[in-house]
Amino acid sequence: MPWRPMVPQDLDWVQELADAIHPDHPEGMDVFAERLRLYPQGCHVLGAGRSLMGYAITHPWHLGKPPALNSRLGEIPGDASTYYIHDVALLPEARGKRYASQAVEELALHARAVGLGNLSLIAVNRSQIFWEKLGFQAMTGPGLDGKHLSYGSDAVLMMRDLTKAKD
Repeated sequence: MPWRPMVPQDLDWVQELADAIHPDHPEGMDVFAERLRLYPQGCHVLGAGRSLMGYAITHPWHLGKPPALNSRLGEIPGDASTYYIHDVALLPEARGKRYASQAVEELALHARAVGLGNLSLIAVNRSQIFWEKLGFQAMTGPGLDGKHLSYGSDAVLMMRDLTKAKD
């Protein structure tokens, strides 16, 4: 089952998937539609038609300043310092088949191609260990505390440096 570019006709299914996969992290259709409009090259779905098994929504952004959950961006910043993975979400039956790691590697290639030297994300639902296996590390430092509170108490801001060889 291949990843493919998201199109506007997928948005109803993406919303349905998001509601099923992330019931504790709800986002409105307007958020997904805006991300697709602002940065279509960062929006992908896994599967086809009613057989969608997952989605990925990504875009350039500011490192250490993740957008709040369920918020619109307004625009993609011209001075972006990270390639932000807003979400890579899979239905349970699609997990464990390397679809997420495949998507992340493609996103890393895209980030490098647009001149960004890192990927960043907010790990939720105790997924930090999964992201660590893909080369991400928790970010700490002054000014980072509280930037991700809208994602829940277990949220961890993480980054993967693309300028170093992957271990």
